[in-house]
Amino acid sequence: MEKEKVVSIEDRIPKLKESRKKKANRRLLFYLSIFFVLIAIIVYLQSPLSHIRHVDIQGNHALTEYEVIAESGLTKGDNIWMLNDTKAKENIEQHPLIKSVSVKRKLPQTVEVDVDEYKIVGYIEQDETYYPLLEDGELLTSEPMKNIGDEPLFLNFDEQDYLKRLTKEIEDVPDEIFNLISEITWNPTEKNKYKITLYMNDGFVVKTTIRNFASKMKNYPAVISQLDDEKGVIHMEVGTYFEKFTD
Repeated sequence: MEKEKVVSIEDRIPKLKESRKKKANRRLLFYLSIFFVLIAIIVYLQSPLSHIRHVDIQGNHALTEYEVIAESGLTKGDNIWMLNDTKAKENIEQHPLIKSVSVKRKLPQTVEVDVDEYKIVGYIEQDETYYPLLEDGELLTSEPMKNIGDEPLFLNFDEQDYLKRLTKEIEDVPDEIFNLISEITWNPTEKNKYKITLYMNDGFVVKTTIRNFASKMKNYPAVISQLDDEKGVIHMEVGTYFEKFTD
């Protein structure tokens, strides 16, 4: 029978001390790492590296980038980690031209703002000032436009109901056709309050009605393709026929 090897306490003490020393060193290294990480975070948050440097505006058409940024309350130089995206979103959505908006960080130093505007379908002039007409038929008298776009002017529309009916029809007019319209004039009569006249950018005049306006205008390219270089009035009310301009 083999004799068991006996390890004395004196032999074990150095090993215990060395083990404890290694554990203490690892613990110290762990705490020092946390300390330096916290210091690095504090330095970063206080440095220009954490500041908003760019505000990227997307989806805007009627509003300029400057106007969207002004509405948002965002300021270049603010800390990007202190960004209150909900507040900025609410600020921008208060503008009557804005339908919805999203605001998000895009690290390292950019805030991305994606806006969805109400579509402007035209403009109405009042007292030598132009106001935008939105896709839902609302006229924004609170937002006079310094510079108007390529959308048509709406003339003589004195009753909101007919204006809203027309804007509802415009939703279904293809853009390539709608973009040809320069002016739309309301010409109501006692018998028919739906009559309108369109002045087109390609030189034609179209007399039609608000009723089924979209379906009638979808035929416009086919009609003018048969007219060669002749210009005149295209009647698209009950039926469709062409009346050449005369001197």
